Amino acid sequence: MSFNDWVNERLPVGQAIKDHLTEYYAPKNFNFWYFFGALSLVVLILQIVTGVLLAMNYKPDAELAFASVEYIMRDVWGGWFVRYMHSTGASFFFILIYLHMFRGLLYGSYKNPRELIWIFGMVIYIAMMATAFFGYLLPWGQMSFWGAQVIVNLFETLPIIGESLSQWIRGDYVISDITLNRFYAFHYLIPFILVGLVVLHILALHQVGSNNPDGVEIKKGPKGNKWSKDAPADGVPFHPYYTVKDIMGLSVFLIFFFAVVFFMPEMGGYFIEQPNFEPANPLKTPEHIAPVWYFTPYYAILRAVPSFAGTQVWGVLAMGAAIAVFFFLPWLDRSPVKSVRYKGPSTRLYLIIFAVAFLVLGWLGTLPPTTGYTAMSQFLTVVYFLFFFLMPCYSGTGDNKGMSGLVLFVISVLLYLGALFLWWVQTPDLALSIKVLYTLLGAAILLYFGVRPGWIKPDAVKPVPERVTG
Repeated sequence: MSFNDWVNERLPVGQAIKDHLTEYYAPKNFNFWYFFGALSLVVLILQIVTGVLLAMNYKPDAELAFASVEYIMRDVWGGWFVRYMHSTGASFFFILIYLHMFRGLLYGSYKNPRELIWIFGMVIYIAMMATAFFGYLLPWGQMSFWGAQVIVNLFETLPIIGESLSQWIRGDYVISDITLNRFYAFHYLIPFILVGLVVLHILALHQVGSNNPDGVEIKKGPKGNKWSKDAPADGVPFHPYYTVKDIMGLSVFLIFFFAVVFFMPEMGGYFIEQPNFEPANPLKTPEHIAPVWYFTPYYAILRAVPSFAGTQVWGVLAMGAAIAVFFFLPWLDRSPVKSVRYKGPSTRLYLIIFAVAFLVLGWLGTLPPTTGYTAMSQFLTVVYFLFFFLMPCYSGTGDNKGMSGLVLFVISVLLYLGALFLWWVQTPDLALSIKVLYTLLGAAILLYFGVRPGWIKPDAVKPVPERVTG
């Protein structure tokens, strides 16, 4: 008996390789957008390896944390390289995940039968955000300290449980040594939970099969394909065909990744902020406190909602809703087709508007709040939520709103009216021309994507091919 046979009798390694690599048949028409899932997995492994290496020399102590990071950078052999790979990897991880999520929006990868894959992906995204938040405090620099202070204080706005919850997160009444130890433990633990979630994500994916740019399920075919009579006629084995393709994509990705690591690891203050090169000082507040760039779209939404009835809880709820609404995407999209290739012009237009709104909100979240920037954030926040709430109205042929679509449309109207109140009543310093512009643009979006009057053609879909295209 060979060693492989002995192992496979006790642990089905060979069968797992067949099921998930050599005999897992993926659609033959994957394109550029399908690199980012595999690249995200590579960066996750990189983050865990570099994180463990950093933990060997890091001191989770308020008196020693900043100095231990400097020690890693200056005295540990290769320490600067490991630290910059970890900090750069964090930002690249989010870049890849955002591109991976956008691909899902493009090709309807969240629709039946892949709803559970999408939900696992969103749980992974939230776990990533939690990991990044806990790791953000660890350098114990000025922006780390004050950024964590601001974010933890947001939880105090929640009614009844807010104060107790924020104290539990900190482990103290203020950000202190206890908080640092607690965040260090969570930052070390959650990535391993993240690995388990990724495994579930991949298992769910391989159970129902991968989506493709056509959004058409690959056909079995009467004769299978050249690998097996039972294999899908429109599929190819993931290995070696897509593993080779992903290796090529990884090679190109590493060129950009190491260019940042070696030549611009701070990325102009977006990857590592300038105040974080100063030790944390509870008595000195940075001129402008903002979270790292991958949180800034939601931070802009938080700031866009003003206080009401003496509480800031509405902004916190809006920020949470901006993330939670992604979970409902499989049931909001009523289109009879999956891929944007075969959807109508309205769906394509709104997807572009949503992507631009998300990017601009990210930019606004990095800037100090002014009357003009706040008004722009409020308008784009409305656009952001209308993308989801109006989806039952503009997706598909326009005749399948149903009761849930009507309820969401009413919510959209109330959201727009609330924004009008802010622009016209609560912003006396905002220019009249800007108020009129936001009012007209918001009304146009609400009418075109929600009401769909007779003079606007329904968002008819194009004929979908029976088989995946080449």
